Amino acid sequence: MYFTDRGIEELVQRRGDEEVGMLWLAERLREFVDLNPEFETPVERLATWLARLDDEDED
Repeated sequence: MYFTDRGIEELVQRRGDEEVGMLWLAERLREFVDLNPEFETPVERLATWLARLDDEDED
């Protein structure tokens, strides 16, 4: 189990019944980076990964 799994499990437990939009998520990610600028790169990577999930492989 990765350390992040605990945070993900807490997120599911606390907010698992909620529906959120991409705009809301983007704003929360921006807010998080504003408060924690040292996480800018990982958040950017996560956002890019989420944005490209449906892209076909470029191989």
